[in-house]
Amino acid sequence: MKKFFLSNILILLLLITSCSKFQKIVKNPQWQVRYQAALEYYEKGDYYRAGALLEDLVPILVGTIEAEKARFYLAYCYFKQGQYTMSGNGFKTFHDTYSRSEFAEEALFMSAYSQFMDCPAPNLDQSNTNDAIDEFQEFINRYPNSKYAQQASSQILELRTKLETKAFNTARLYQKLVNYKYEYSKSAVIAYENFRKDFPDSKLQEEAFFHKMEAQYDLAKNSYYTKQKERFEELVEMYQTFTEKYPKSKFLKQAENIYEQTKRQLAGITGAEKKSTATAQNVGTN
Repeated sequence: MKKFFLSNILILLLLITSCSKFQKIVKNPQWQVRYQAALEYYEKGDYYRAGALLEDLVPILVGTIEAEKARFYLAYCYFKQGQYTMSGNGFKTFHDTYSRSEFAEEALFMSAYSQFMDCPAPNLDQSNTNDAIDEFQEFINRYPNSKYAQQASSQILELRTKLETKAFNTARLYQKLVNYKYEYSKSAVIAYENFRKDFPDSKLQEEAFFHKMEAQYDLAKNSYYTKQKERFEELVEMYQTFTEKYPKSKFLKQAENIYEQTKRQLAGITGAEKKSTATAQNVGTN
């Protein structure tokens, strides 16, 4: 117990001493002293103190040789502390300001990587994801032979997979909402079609096509009478395309069931049309 108490006292004293030393550096009127201390803190991995000093120094160092490294290190301080929006802006500004710097290539990559780290889960808004893809692509275009180019390409693939997941899940959500409001069936059909256009190489293409057929059936069945025939006929075309494209699909049996139901619906509509025509003709002859 005594050893534990003494160790806590020692830790507290070290913290007080450390804070006291840092405060003296912060208050030092010579920027050179603060700048050197910031670099030392940075090398030790104390990104909080290094960043605090560099934030104060960057405006002062404008036009000096030290300004370049100060901006670059400050962006990394933000990144290391998980402040990815700040680091992204910092790296981007650095690259635009010091495009000929030895750090310019790395800064542009880290700007994109900061966006990557700031990307949300697939179920949330993906604006940052699109921005990150654009930045990685910009990096590859500008530095095609960079040592970071392969990683940038890998990150683009990962981000596109996230967008793909988001798009597919959105379509599935619309389809599930049909149980509560049939109007969502049209949204589901459109979402699946957009998915298939936007992600032609996706492994989910086949499944998306099948679910689009399901949504189309719900849409046609719940449409106004004047729209039903047209939408069921579109579904027949979908089925024919699906079976040609995926003759061994695991969804084939379910697709056939939808097709059979569609034929029955069309037969009913055709029968009703004939009956209506016959009735009209009888009325005309009387």
